[in-house]
Amino acid sequence: MANRAFPTHLKVVIAESIVASSAATLSVTALDVPVWAMFVGWISFFTRGMNLKQGAINLGCVLIGVGLGIGAALAMAALTPLLGSYTLGAVVFAITGIALSLAKAPAFNNLLGFFLGLVAYFASHQPPSVAAFTMLASAATLGTMAAFIAHSLQRRIQRGRGVAAH
Repeated sequence: MANRAFPTHLKVVIAESIVASSAATLSVTALDVPVWAMFVGWISFFTRGMNLKQGAINLGCVLIGVGLGIGAALAMAALTPLLGSYTLGAVVFAITGIALSLAKAPAFNNLLGFFLGLVAYFASHQPPSVAAFTMLASAATLGTMAAFIAHSLQRRIQRGRGVAAH
């Protein structure tokens, strides 16, 4: 039994590695987006559900988080002349309150997704803009699609219906 488990595991590792490598290559060659941003989408897929519908919802939450990050950056710029060094605390309080409140929304309520999106926006070091949103949305969408493909391959291989069997 252990001898069969290792080859199956190895098949899964190789298949998922090929998908990750392909997505990373597409990130930099076709989309011109950072690989780390693609992996934000990949990670979000695995935060819950692990099916196409939940993956789309998780991605939606990441995109909401990116929007919150852009809103936070705009609020920082607008409030800094008024609040000075207190601006960061006020904006973080407000954005965190919004994200935590959205966690109770009916469908798009993945708190980890919201914070992945926020982190992605601030890690990008981009000014708040449609271009920044589009770049991060493209990368996260690619990552989510790649994660879905990788997870589907894993399930297929583990059921004994490897890629070559179809």
